[in-house]
Amino acid sequence: MKKRNIIVIGASAGGFEAIKKIAAALPGDLDASIFIVWHMSSDIRGILPQVLNRVGPIGAVHPVDGERVESNRIYVAVPDHHLVLDEGQIRITRGPKENRFRPAIDPLFRSAARDYRRRVIGVVLSGSLDDGSAGLWTVKSRGGLAVVQDPWDAEVASMPENAIRAVAVDHVVPVDKMADLLTRLSQEEVPDTSEAEMKDKKEVEKTDIEVRIAAQDSAFEMGVMSLGELTPFTCPDCHGVLSALKDGKLKRYRCHTGHAFSPDTLLATVTENIEESLWSTIRGIEESVMLLNHFGDHFAEVNNGKLAASYFRKANDAHNRIRLLREAVMSHEQLSTDGIAREADAEDEVAAKKGNGGSRVLPAA
Repeated sequence: MKKRNIIVIGASAGGFEAIKKIAAALPGDLDASIFIVWHMSSDIRGILPQVLNRVGPIGAVHPVDGERVESNRIYVAVPDHHLVLDEGQIRITRGPKENRFRPAIDPLFRSAARDYRRRVIGVVLSGSLDDGSAGLWTVKSRGGLAVVQDPWDAEVASMPENAIRAVAVDHVVPVDKMADLLTRLSQEEVPDTSEAEMKDKKEVEKTDIEVRIAAQDSAFEMGVMSLGELTPFTCPDCHGVLSALKDGKLKRYRCHTGHAFSPDTLLATVTENIEESLWSTIRGIEESVMLLNHFGDHFAEVNNGKLAASYFRKANDAHNRIRLLREAVMSHEQLSTDGIAREADAEDEVAAKKGNGGSRVLPAA
């Protein structure tokens, strides 16, 4: 019997303080290996290990590629690199981005679930959108435990809320109770096999392929196109065709070069790109206006008024089109499933109020 002492933690916006609080409250003799992915910009210097070493009793490091996993250690993902586990070793890789991040949470969670099965505790903390949900589903499907920060306690609730919707979560707790829970769970003994893994060979193969993609193997050569159904959508990063993959009731997307997107991230990225495209179109038309006016001035200078007038007219037509495009870009909204869900809840609330006369119902006199 082995202990459930492989702890993988994912966090994004608002997660920095949560990670610090957990690390500070853990016991110094904890018999567990802790792996952390915190979304960060690729061009910043990673400071999280230094911070955790100041506030907590367990040593924290940025691991090097090939380092062996040790107990009583905190391993923090290196900026712009995925953190992946591979048969007792730590891999630091630059595989394709997932959910527009590298490091991303899902590759860490999947690799831990593949290698350690029931020994894994997956933890999703504060963050936007829904990175971590698919990885947490894999942890759970391999017999591990799913732990989520209480959304009411999270600075940004989207990641915890999405994880709760996608996965049969075992524990939902505020961050000030997280360290005690992880300490207790990490001492539980579990069999080193997973009935769930043995039953679904296709899921095992899919997980292994996706882990190897994060570890820099070629997604196309690994057969990523066979993992799901082809869609009419294209990858926002490389414009490759996207396949739809399913994890239980959760659907997500991967392109043949390896980029991966959750539904929320894909929607947010596509609608963000629409705004960028509109601004690019406005810039192009503005350049054409300047050129048309420039040529019109030239023909006016050489006394070709008829041709000059034609150029000025075309410039004016183009300028009018810019006004329409500016209206479009100003009215465009970047969408996310969370935002749409909140809007639907608000509409339900308004409808309920209208059903009650649009105001609070007062008690009878």
